[in-house]
Amino acid sequence: MKKYLQTITLLVLLIVVITSCGSGDNNTANTDGGDKADLIVHNAMVYTVDNKFSKAEAFAIKDGKFVAVGSSQEILGKYTSQNVLDLKGQPVYPGFFDAHCHFYRYGLGLRQVDLVGTTSYADIVAKLVAFRKENPDQPWLMGRGWDQNDWEVKEFPTKDTLDKLFPDVPVFLTRVDGHAALVNQKAFDLAGVKAGDKIDGGLIVTKNGQLTGVLVDNATDLVNVKIPTATKAEQEKALLDAQKNCFAVGLTSVVDAGLSRSTIELIDEMQKAKQLKMRVYAMVSATKADLDYYLVKGKTKTDYLNVRSVKVYADGALGSRGACLLHAYHDKPDQQGFLLSSPEKLDSLVKVISEKGFQINTHCIGDSANRLLLDIYGKYLKGGNDLRWRIEHAQVVSKTDMEKFAQYKVIPSVQPTHGTSDMYWAMKRLGPLRVKTAYAFNDLLKKGGLLAIGSDFPVEDINPMYGFHAGVARQDAKNYPKEGFQMENAISREAALKGMTIWAAFSNFEENEKGSIEVGKMADFVVTAKDLMTAPKTELRDLKVTHTFVGGEKVYEMKITQ
Repeated sequence: MKKYLQTITLLVLLIVVITSCGSGDNNTANTDGGDKADLIVHNAMVYTVDNKFSKAEAFAIKDGKFVAVGSSQEILGKYTSQNVLDLKGQPVYPGFFDAHCHFYRYGLGLRQVDLVGTTSYADIVAKLVAFRKENPDQPWLMGRGWDQNDWEVKEFPTKDTLDKLFPDVPVFLTRVDGHAALVNQKAFDLAGVKAGDKIDGGLIVTKNGQLTGVLVDNATDLVNVKIPTATKAEQEKALLDAQKNCFAVGLTSVVDAGLSRSTIELIDEMQKAKQLKMRVYAMVSATKADLDYYLVKGKTKTDYLNVRSVKVYADGALGSRGACLLHAYHDKPDQQGFLLSSPEKLDSLVKVISEKGFQINTHCIGDSANRLLLDIYGKYLKGGNDLRWRIEHAQVVSKTDMEKFAQYKVIPSVQPTHGTSDMYWAMKRLGPLRVKTAYAFNDLLKKGGLLAIGSDFPVEDINPMYGFHAGVARQDAKNYPKEGFQMENAISREAALKGMTIWAAFSNFEENEKGSIEVGKMADFVVTAKDLMTAPKTELRDLKVTHTFVGGEKVYEMKITQ
């Protein structure tokens, strides 16, 4: 009997040892025969953003897609992997979209003088002088980001100082909105621009019969065409630099609002070579050459590139008074803004693009531009449809025109940070009544049922947390104003998250492959240090991304500094 008990004891101990060895460590799961996965994420707060806005704890990824979503017990019990990520309760979201930005242009701008946040013209000049000393061989001195509305003297600058400091170097300084520029006389000479010249859809500003240096909207092209084109190596670096910065803030998909054929083809080439892993929805620039090519070629779709839309411009920007308004500017009664093309040309353009089955996405800032394009859209859409034409910005929309978004099924593509950047001077431009129809995101949401949310970077910062905060709190980086700017048009956190995930995907015809954490969709996801859905509003802008994954591959991980 004693010998029998000893034998039983030894068998029990042996079973315990074998079981312990087979239980794995923190890097494996269910090693005794479960379905194999490339990556398992568990012990997380997963916001799936599915149609029920449900939550989960874990998911498994295989071949770049989600193959299971559920509880940690379910996923760890069914799947095995050599790569297991225990997030210890951290929040996870679908990969963030920027539904309207200038990804390529942002990358190019990283090698120019950064003028964002300058508080005076003198501040700009100091930055230019310092940059020129460090880069004496660049053929042009270029910068971006100035905004006269941030200065004590809120008027356009003049070129006099630039002419004195840089008589032999052409200077081109783009305003923050991209719709105006300040250039020096050397740049004018190279372009052959003279006082008294005129251009449709633009303004060459003069004073006392002399060029001031300021160009607005289409007039900027007169000088811009003389700037040397970036080399292929410079273009590739611009795209990779932009990608690096975007991954660090959780962006896995971007909508680049207006690209040439050459840039689209370079993006495709780099994606196929697995250099560029950012997913890009490319709006084709509405130039004759690009339209002639793409409207014949047709749509292009890969897992990383989607070309099926055209970017059209109706008007300019509010800050430079190029936005086309129904009534005069409150602070400039002799100005009403202007269209960049005639109504007839815009109508013809929409007709041609729509006949080829491409999505139409039109830049509309002023209430007159919004009315015109909504009416043109309505002429061709005629009510119920699934064409998903978009109005980019939809910044100032008359109350009587709001209904047209629902009537024609038009998607408002908005940028919440525009509201909190412009709130300091928007009333001066629009007056106390009309400003209430501006940045009206909640009103637009109630009419159309969804918003595609972006930033318009580099006009605004690339960080989607800023847009999330601006959308729900209606405050700037200093959490001003205390009660929020026109809070009747704040949106909920759920709407803000949907706007930068599943609704953005829908606006790109990609809702069946991206935008939520669901079985069969691309495994793009983001992990943050704190929870967007519960963190105090005052902490939202500072909320950090800890991990970004594209197709199940880790493309960013925050470095922990001691």
